Amino acid sequence: MESELMAILEQIERDKGISKEVLIEAVEAAVASAARKVWTIGEEEEVTAKLDTKTGKITAFANGQEMRSGEFGRIAAQTAKQVIFQKIREAEKDVVYNEYGARLGQIISGNVYRFDRGNLIVDLGRTEALVPRSELCGKEEFRQGDRIRALILEVQRESRGPQIILSRAHPNFVKRLFELEVPEIYEGIIEVKAIARDPGERTKISVYSKDDKVDCVGACVGMRGSRVKNIVGELHGEKIDIVRYSPDIKEYIQAALSPAEISQMQLLSEEKKANIIVADDQLSIAIGRYGQNVRLAGKLVGWEIDIFSANQWEEHLKQAEEETEEVVEEIEEIVEEEASEEGSAETEEKE
Repeated sequence: MESELMAILEQIERDKGISKEVLIEAVEAAVASAARKVWTIGEEEEVTAKLDTKTGKITAFANGQEMRSGEFGRIAAQTAKQVIFQKIREAEKDVVYNEYGARLGQIISGNVYRFDRGNLIVDLGRTEALVPRSELCGKEEFRQGDRIRALILEVQRESRGPQIILSRAHPNFVKRLFELEVPEIYEGIIEVKAIARDPGERTKISVYSKDDKVDCVGACVGMRGSRVKNIVGELHGEKIDIVRYSPDIKEYIQAALSPAEISQMQLLSEEKKANIIVADDQLSIAIGRYGQNVRLAGKLVGWEIDIFSANQWEEHLKQAEEETEEVVEEIEEIVEEEASEEGSAETEEKE
């Protein structure tokens, strides 16, 4: 019986991934708890138990007395059983929390198990995860049993067990997909500088090559677009703009606004603001549908970007000039009023 106990603990260790040390502690705590029920001792008295890992023999101690597990009655044995199960459940929760906590920010696969008020419950094998409706890409839909890939966004400790939150809408989901598809990114030859995303609609990702011999954009696109096509397929048709990063902010902004062609650019560096002038036929391209292109470009480079046609820019400059003239006139009026008041005051003093 004693040797069987060690075999059972080893089996649990293999099946559930709980270390034998944790299981031994659980057994010892259970025996100590059971011994307290058998022995008549005070609450302040300490009861301990020791499991001999070589022989499987369990011994309990209290007040210098020793008792073997065979002396336990039915109630004490039931208590021990409950304590062991509780400790194992707690250990299982810790194993799951540590395992998925260590994979935070990585992509994981699972099967859609069920739906809960628009959210997806995903079966990961040894536990479940939640994909909130807000963390799905646009209007994408899944059916029960569908395979799904998502980013591990959060791992939270809760009384019923770890709560694993997954996301397909987070910008880092796209980043991780590129790492999986583009070896040069995974190996660190190409660096992802920034990502701006409207989930389900469009993503702009800027990349930079640390090796002059490696074309960062070409590597991300792949032969005949094979690499980026795989990512677009995973994102159910989401458009992806791969932007070449440049430390020159003008070049960077111009690349970020692609495919629009820029005629002029005014930079206000202290305010991190850029005024972009384009031809009339480029205006809608630069702005994009519902302002998406310019908005994502601004997020990507970290600057506020305003788009103007040539005519709009002229109107803007004219309005700015008029506002400047109004300010100058107001200042002149204030100066004249102050000078007049000072003159009147001097006249009164002389009188």
